[in-house]
Parts: sequence; structure tokens; C-alpha cells
Amino acid sequence: MARLVIVSNRVPLPRPRGGTQPGGLAVALAEALPGQEVLWFGWSGETAPEPSPPSFVTHGSTSYATVHLTEAERRGYYASFANATLWPLLHWRMGLAEFRRDDHETWRAVNARFASLLAPLLRPDDRVWVHDFHLFPFAAALRAAGCRQRIGFFLHVPFPPPSLFEALPQAGRLLADLGAYDLIGTQTRADAEHLAASLAGIGASVPVAAFPVGVDAASFAREAARAVGSPEARRLAASLGGRALILGVDRLDYSKGLPQRFRGYAALLRRFPEHRRRVTFLQVAPVSRNEVALYRALRRELDELAGRINGEWGEIDWIPIRWMTRAVPRATLAGFHRLARVGLVTPLRDGMNLVAKEYVAAQNPEDPGVLVLSRFAGAAEELRGAIQVNPHDPDEIAEGLDAALRMDLPERRARWAADHAVIATNSAADWARRFLAALEALAPAERAA
Repeated sequence: MARLVIVSNRVPLPRPRGGTQPGGLAVALAEALPGQEVLWFGWSGETAPEPSPPSFVTHGSTSYATVHLTEAERRGYYASFANATLWPLLHWRMGLAEFRRDDHETWRAVNARFASLLAPLLRPDDRVWVHDFHLFPFAAALRAAGCRQRIGFFLHVPFPPPSLFEALPQAGRLLADLGAYDLIGTQTRADAEHLAASLAGIGASVPVAAFPVGVDAASFAREAARAVGSPEARRLAASLGGRALILGVDRLDYSKGLPQRFRGYAALLRRFPEHRRRVTFLQVAPVSRNEVALYRALRRELDELAGRINGEWGEIDWIPIRWMTRAVPRATLAGFHRLARVGLVTPLRDGMNLVAKEYVAAQNPEDPGVLVLSRFAGAAEELRGAIQVNPHDPDEIAEGLDAALRMDLPERRARWAADHAVIATNSAADWARRFLAALEALAPAERAA
């Protein structure tokens, strides 16, 4: 079997006791590619005074090749162009995007340097799978370095309509770079249609198709069943005092709709007084990109909202909202998901959102909870058993929560069974196999030497 070369912005190095660092891509690929020979290449997450060759670590059948960035590269490539320009644009928030040509050129230069370091490591029959928007121009840089291997690309975040993407300065140049890939995958059909239309607008003919990412539902269910008996889960259950738990688990990011979610919960307490003192909302949102002013402002806004909600509705024996910005281990969260009567997942725009699928996987089939899901999450295309809401309307969130909390057992079981049937047949391994099979099935590209 040919070796698989994965290229991503960050490389999840193995921990001393085995496993990899947490993260959506790391979790999905760890579940998808056991035993296969893999070279995983990308940024180490660290900076160095000068550019240096890759460092190598081997764990099982996977070799990890990591590259440090200089501080100037980190700012221009990662903090500025990737996170302050592309991230908001791809999440349909052009008003938050900042474009500086110097950062754009740094982003391109880092991609070119990465390609020049990877090219000598490639074998003629390698399959190269590049991940996410940080590396849009990576295939073009590899082609410029003389590489003729098949190169696939997967976009984990949304892609906006062409009319919005065209607002990006030099959008045509970026789309032309995407034309160097042999296959492009997205999370949803809508994202594939948007990207294909943008590429068609410049005459590029790269195949674009939806390959929705899944989770290993059976494995996560077993983990949740174990974790619900852990000390942390027992402490949480005891602290609820019999109240229903609404659970949100997100990275602290403006795309997740957290202020709108908090206002929706406040609307629940205001409009449906029968739920007061009978429900507790726990939101876990580890701090993300704290060096960016926009993210610091978001945290302050959420601190203030949580305080206001607790101040207005709390009582001496009841805190309506519990707000955590530190990371919680995935295994512990699995137990929390199983305890939760409602999973609240309301991003303003999301590529997929695996938390929604993990919530479904974690439920007790005999007494499942209810998923309240933004219709703008990629997962909404598959999870039709969820109560789908518009996250921009706090009253609609409140109504969705009220419906979830009132729902009788037969309906909860029916909705859960429909969604579980979907996630059980689309694991991370299935996703990877489908994408790689599609890449392999393409006619060999005629690449000029």
C-alpha cells in the first residue's frame, strides 16, 4: 500500500504515554488511519529565531515531521492572514476580516517553504492529503518544486458563496492555486457547490465533492458509558441536585454563536418560568487565540453575560449558568454529554461540528437527551432528528430549549435513533476511506515535468 502523506497547519505530536494531542483533525485521523504507513508534516506550533530543517518523531507506523516558524512568519502566516483574514471570510463574516498585503505574501512564502522542505521527503507513489485553509496554495508550491504525486485537499471549514469570496483581495490568485489539486473535499454539499462555482468562474476544473466527517460512534459511546461513572461526572451529577443539564462544548470563537446562545438561555428563563430552578446550563469553551483582540473582547462579553444572567435569575441555591474557559479532557466530556438532557450546539456558521455528533453518540439509548442544533452547522445536513434553530434569534433558541426539555421519552428515542443511524454509518474511518478512494480513482493527472 502506498504511503499516505498528511499535511496540516499543526502536527499533533504523540504524547509520552501514547495518543495524540486533542483536536478535530487529530481525533478524526487517529480513528481513521490505524496501522497505515503515514508521514504527517506541518508546523510544530513553536517559533525559532531562524528557519530550520524538519524535526522527526516516529510513533508506530506514523512519522511526524515538524517545522518551526520564525516569529515574523507566525504573525503573518498564522495570526494575521489565516486567522484574521481567511477565517472570518470563510465563516461568512467579511466585516471582521482584515487584509494586509504583506501578511498575504508571508502566508504564501511559508507555504512555499513548507513545500520545499516536504518535496525531498516524498516518494513517487505517495498520496498527499492536505488539510484546511492555511494551506490553500500548498499544492501549487509542490508542483512548482517538481512534485507529480496525487494531491488531495480537504476544507474543514465552510466556503462562502462566490459573490462573498470575491471580496477577498487577490481571490482569483488563491482560486488558481486550488486548481493545482487533483481533488477537493468539503464538509457539505452547499460548500462544495460554492467552491465549485468559484473555481468555474476562473476556468478551473478541479473535482469538488462533499465528504462529511464522522466520528467513531461506537467507540465514543463506550467511552461515555465509562466516563459517566468517573469522579468528575459524579461530582457534576451530584451538583445538579436533580436538575436537567443543558451542555455546550465549544472552542472560544466568534463563529460558535456563544453570546447568542447565552441570550437564548436567558430568554428561556424569562419566557418559560417553569424551567427556573429546574435546569442548569454548563458551557465549556476553552480559550482560543487569546493574543487576538477580537477573542479577548469575546471573552469579556461572555463573562459579562454570564454574570448578568446569574445576577438576574440566580437564587441562593441555584446558579443558572456555569461558565468554564479551561480545557476539559475529551473522555471527561464524553461523560458530561451522557448526563446532559440537552446538547446545545448553535454556531453561526460551522464546517461540520463534531460535538453535535459526539453528543448523539454519547446518549443512553433507553433515555436519550435531545440535540438543539444550529441549522448553519454542517452537521445539520445529516442530523435531522435534532431540533434545528436559527442561532441569530434568541427567542428561537429559547423555544428550541423549551421543546427539548418538555419532550416525552418516545419522541426523544425516535429522534435519537434516526440520528444515531446516520452517525453509526459514517465514522472517521469511513470518511477517510471515501476521500482517499475518490482520489485514487481519478485518472492520473498529466503533469509536465
